[in-house]
Amino acid sequence: MTLPYRRNVGAVLFNHLGSVFLGRRSDITDREVWQCPQGGIDAGEEPAVAVLRELREEIGTDDVLILGEHTEWLSYDFPADLPQRDRVARHRGQTQRWFALLLLAGDSAIDLAAHGTPEFDRWRWAELSELATLDVGFKRPVYQRLAVDFAPYAEQARLRSYNRSRP
Repeated sequence: MTLPYRRNVGAVLFNHLGSVFLGRRSDITDREVWQCPQGGIDAGEEPAVAVLRELREEIGTDDVLILGEHTEWLSYDFPADLPQRDRVARHRGQTQRWFALLLLAGDSAIDLAAHGTPEFDRWRWAELSELATLDVGFKRPVYQRLAVDFAPYAEQARLRSYNRSRP
């Protein structure tokens, strides 16, 4: 029997310059692994609601505007050597609905410790094109796809912010 995929959401969070939020995973200590906020979808929860909840939990704010979402569910398999946590033992990997979002609040709204044990111990802004070059581990194919498919949203974030700042 093949294990199912865990339903999940991911957030490509842009700032007003079109840069993307990346958090460094706090549970991986042998190297720097960076990723976008992501997390599971609760039973009966809509993906758009889940992505906002995950942002609140992981970065301390959901003061964002949803710019769009990926048209497909993007999936990856867990590698065989991944520590056997509950979700890994019950699922073959994750299938994700990715959202492009614009941070409306400033950087000061980001609080990695706002909700219990932080998933990230550091964060930074990066260019969308960097997603495919960073150490994101076994999630690389998904991040490569997002770097291409979400490029229009980076420009949209810049334009929205520019137009909002004009008199």
